[in-house]
Order: sequence, then C-alpha cells, then structure tokens
Amino acid sequence: MVMAESEETTRKGPSSQPPPACRRLTVWCKSLVFRGDGYAVFDDADGRMVFRVDNYGVGQGSDMALMDHAGRVLLTVRRRHRKILSLMPETWEVYNGDVEGKVIDGNSVYHKAVGSEPRLVMRATKDLCSSSCTVSVLAVDKPGLYHLSWSRRDEWSRIYRCGSTGHNTLVAEVRRKLGGPEKTTLLGKDVLSLVVQPGMDHAITMAMLMISNSYR
Repeated sequence: MVMAESEETTRKGPSSQPPPACRRLTVWCKSLVFRGDGYAVFDDADGRMVFRVDNYGVGQGSDMALMDHAGRVLLTVRRRHRKILSLMPETWEVYNGDVEGKVIDGNSVYHKAVGSEPRLVMRATKDLCSSSCTVSVLAVDKPGLYHLSWSRRDEWSRIYRCGSTGHNTLVAEVRRKLGGPEKTTLLGKDVLSLVVQPGMDHAITMAMLMISNSYR
C-alpha cells in the first residue's frame, strides 16, 4: 500500500504550495497612550496590534522607539541632524532594542537601557536635493542596500531592495488608506495602508517608514 501511494505521488508530482502572501497593515499616525504624535500599527487580517510608537518626537536629537504590541522596544530610531550650513547629508541610525544616548565632548555616545551594548542594525542617509534615502541594513537576517522614495503630492512612500545588477525590487509601499463599502473613500491623512512583500522584515520596514514619513 505504501509503495502504491508513492507511485501515485510520483505520477502527480510534488504538491504545489501557494506562494506566500503580502502582509497588509494599517498604520495610524497617532499615539494610543499620549495625546500627540506616534504610531499604532494593526494587522488587516485579524485587527491585532503589531507595533506601536508612543514617544515619537520631531525635535533636535529626538529618538523614536518602535515597540511590539506589549510595549517591548524592538528598535530605536535616532535622527542625526547635520550642522547648520554643513554639506554633509542628514543620517538616521537604527539600533536593536532600547537605546539611550548622550553627548560627550561633542560626540554622541549610546548605550542600552538594559542589557548588552547597543547594536547598529541600519543606517539611512538622506539623498541631497532629492525625495529619497539610501539605506544600509547591517545586521539582520538579510543584510543589504535599500532605497526609500516618497511623494508629498501623491502621498506615498516606497521601499526598494537594491540588486547587484542595478535592478531595484519593490518590497514595501505605503499609501493613504481607502475605506467605505467599495474601498474608494480616502480616510484621514493620518491613516495609512502598508503592504509588505514576503521575506521583508516587518520591524525594519516600519523603521524605514518612520524615517520616510518624517519627510512627507
């Protein structure tokens, strides 16, 4: 009987698995804890909260802490402002976990709030005179080079993975969310729809969105 089943399986060929689906998230650009700026991210499949940002700031030297639904800090996103009249591009750094920073002798020094030394996982550089960023992902499962682009007028942001041959692959896109019975009504400017392609790290994607959203 086992041999007969094996022969039947061989004739039919291996069972085809459906391709992995994109993950669709709703990003609400508001804090659920404080009355102010922040993010709350929900999975469209079941409505559960996936990420949140409750201490988002836009001031000089501000940090953004990306947390999971339970409040555990996954990534710390830090903006490094360029000096006045400097031609150096503006950069962002993303660290693993909860990271605190202070300035010593004019240099920024970072340490983890709890645990081992902070680990830099991503660095983004604002492209001069362009609505884009070049992003180097340093220490995740799939390190590589990415490109962020955005449009204030059309209200979208896109993330591309840069290939070795010069071909860029779209791995995530965010737009104003559509609602209503026919999904044709634009919701508020602070309600976004994020689509992430299979294989792309969701926390890293959200950190990139937070960076690009600061320019939109």
